[in-house]
Amino acid sequence: MRLRLLFLLTLCGAGPTALGRTLSLRGSWRIRSGNGSLELPGRVPGCVHSALFQRGLIQDPYYRFNDLDYRWISLDNWTYSKKFKIPFNISKWQKVNLIFEGVDTVAKVLLNSVPIGKTGNMFKRYSFDVTSVVRDVNSLELRFQSPVLYAAQQSKAHTNYSVPPDCPPPVQKGQCHVNFIRKEQSSFGWDWGPSFPTQGIWKDVRIEAYNICHLNYFVSSPIYDNHTQGWNLEIESSFDVVSSKPISGQVMVAIPELQTQQTYSIELQPGERIVELFVKINKNVTIETWWPHGHGNQTGYNMTILFKLDGGLSIEKSAK
Repeated sequence: MRLRLLFLLTLCGAGPTALGRTLSLRGSWRIRSGNGSLELPGRVPGCVHSALFQRGLIQDPYYRFNDLDYRWISLDNWTYSKKFKIPFNISKWQKVNLIFEGVDTVAKVLLNSVPIGKTGNMFKRYSFDVTSVVRDVNSLELRFQSPVLYAAQQSKAHTNYSVPPDCPPPVQKGQCHVNFIRKEQSSFGWDWGPSFPTQGIWKDVRIEAYNICHLNYFVSSPIYDNHTQGWNLEIESSFDVVSSKPISGQVMVAIPELQTQQTYSIELQPGERIVELFVKINKNVTIETWWPHGHGNQTGYNMTILFKLDGGLSIEKSAK
């Protein structure tokens, strides 16, 4: 039996390396209401409520009964838009992706007036292939749907069985059918907080361009094995190989504080590929586990993972 005492999740984008170029789309955007009667600047990461408050169009949402007075915000369908220029020659890159680390929540995504995808999960990372759509100068839109109305529509369409609760207790003054949307559940109201189911882009958004291959992410999971009484590490890496030929190379995993270093040979076929590695931690080294605050130390160990691939390509990432 393997006891998972600690799970560390590390998401690693490719970043600005020799393998590609990255353009952040954080910062200033435009936000407009569903009928276009209200348009204002907004910041990304951010949300509609924060943009309205920063422009002085609403008072502090948490003051007195403003949670009830401002319900019109969450019942409207807002649109986020941005015009941007690519600062590098886009034609030199085989693959161009539009990356959203966090969108809140239900939206249609259009680049240069072309629908490229949808979002429907606040907690999910979205990657859209825009290679055939992106230009030197671009216009990006996210057309959001009211989360309250969306949840109600989803509930109405679901007739197979009941999904309680339909609505929170009246004293909470919350919104209904929160179980039908993949959104922060407390945003529809709770016993300890008001209902503010907002809309917006709450994490990073960027353009990524690359050739040959790209490391989408890697995740690492320390595991304790009762049979061997030792620690191991599972590493999963996701690659997008745009080369028409397989790519070979080596992976070097190093955890200096645990006196652990191992090398693996890999071959990546064209397309979306997963590489799984199993690292045995040196059994002669004492492993300090992670304790909750007040019960012990929060010990972390630095790990470096280096991918050395054909053509002199090198990708290095680090994590705890």
